[in-house]
Amino acid sequence: MAKLDRIVSYEDYRRAARARLPRILFDYIDGGSYDEVTLARNTAAFRAAELVQRVMVDVSGIDSAITPFGETLSMPLVLAPVGFAGMYARRGEVQAARAAARASIPFCLSTVGICSIDEVARGAGTPPWFQLYMIRDRAWCAEMLARAREAGCRVLVLTADLQAPGARYRDVRSGMMRTLGPAEHLARLGEGVRKAGWSLDVFARGRPHSFGNLDGVLARGTSFPEAWRFIAENFDPSLNWDDLAFVREHWKGPIVLKGVMTREDARLAVEHELDAIVVSNHGGRQLDGAPATLSVLPGIAEAVDGRLEVLVDGGVRSGLDVLKAVRHGARACLIGRPWAFALAAAGEAGVAKMLETWRAELKTAQVLSAATRLQPGG
Repeated sequence: MAKLDRIVSYEDYRRAARARLPRILFDYIDGGSYDEVTLARNTAAFRAAELVQRVMVDVSGIDSAITPFGETLSMPLVLAPVGFAGMYARRGEVQAARAAARASIPFCLSTVGICSIDEVARGAGTPPWFQLYMIRDRAWCAEMLARAREAGCRVLVLTADLQAPGARYRDVRSGMMRTLGPAEHLARLGEGVRKAGWSLDVFARGRPHSFGNLDGVLARGTSFPEAWRFIAENFDPSLNWDDLAFVREHWKGPIVLKGVMTREDARLAVEHELDAIVVSNHGGRQLDGAPATLSVLPGIAEAVDGRLEVLVDGGVRSGLDVLKAVRHGARACLIGRPWAFALAAAGEAGVAKMLETWRAELKTAQVLSAATRLQPGG
């Protein structure tokens, strides 16, 4: 594990994760689709966004907490669903969920996580939010929603922008999305020897390496290429607004629709009485050439006019970025790569330190911009 005394920024965690992880896993976290234009736009938009410095204002009572869905969060941040996170550190979803619980923010578990809903809820001492990909087998979807309910999950995040997998060139090159030849397989084994810390922690001690929420659909020992083929073949391209009736039949809690990028879709989300949306381009991993999430956020927030909660992801890299997102109209941010790299670098301790750093950065930004309370657009 990386030593944390000199790790502060997103890039610090990214470098530490790159040193520790096999290339196939690092590229999966780090990469986007096609030429990664949208991936770059997401981060560039936050870099370009400005915060207004204010002086001679009483900022002795700074408060970073918000209360969406009746749940108090210590700051407007959610650990976004990230696939395969149990391969970045031993039982990685559990470690990240524990760090989130300690920080009093939600952890959202991916459908394609390594650890199951039940394991994460037990290990963290609190149930996660649950992210659902709709697959063609609606009976399995109903069973998955029942498992989430029984585990105590309060919030469902329905991801709508994976009707077809984006073409992720890095994952093809690394072997994530294709079967390796004999020479490549030997090279992979050699990398495992060079990344001995990861191999011992995750590969040797971190079993089972199944997709916990897909047990019964995918066999144990399913490879990444096989899992990706399953996604391509079974995730449902017919998903539409009428399918919300099915979801509501099996889920009575708040529903968050992830993947909204236009005013029109945001207004439709309001019409269909969703509780929240996530302004998201899937972290630049799906439709390359799409705009940055921060650039469309103000218009979407204006379109919904407070009738549902507006969250955002994509390109958020610090506590300052969290405040920028709020200033642009978001209620809260979801972050994926930042916690995945922190987890890979130093496990639960890495995620916990990253969150404390972001909390301090957010508070400092609030003080210097006189944002004593966090109101979207304020």
